Amino acid sequence: MTVKFLSAVVFVRDIQVSRAFYENLLGQKVSLDHGVNVGYEAGFALWQNIHAREIIFGAEAGPAPASLGQRNFELYFETEDLDLALEQLTQAGVQFVHPLFEQPWGQRVFRIYDPDGHIVELGEPMSALIVRFLADGMSVEQIVAKTSMPIEIVRQVAEAGIALPK
Repeated sequence: MTVKFLSAVVFVRDIQVSRAFYENLLGQKVSLDHGVNVGYEAGFALWQNIHAREIIFGAEAGPAPASLGQRNFELYFETEDLDLALEQLTQAGVQFVHPLFEQPWGQRVFRIYDPDGHIVELGEPMSALIVRFLADGMSVEQIVAKTSMPIEIVRQVAEAGIALPK
């Protein structure tokens, strides 16, 4: 038997509000639109909470929970222009989990809440991190030690146009 992961599905209170957040603020592209269930090219979907509960649990669905996001689920996105994303989301009044900071392995990230309180992380791609570290004068070996990235990947990024530090 082969099992293939296709999508994470996030239950949302108001599909239109959540669509505006993911499509307008995060630039996600719709791949399937069923009204109360919307799939995105990135591999996740939104499902109107009430409809989802009726489909899954039928008559036993009971009342909808008071809240959805419980600080136990995160969607992760990457962007080459993390500073611009930070600025745009700040201007849009999005609630932040925490400000921009550097993870122990060097990746710059920040986390926000979506309209239902689900955690959304935005980070720089690891290739951008490698380029940044090379520009800062780190050797390939130092980058491998800091990031735990395979040396082949670090070398591949370095050879794609970044001169190796001496």
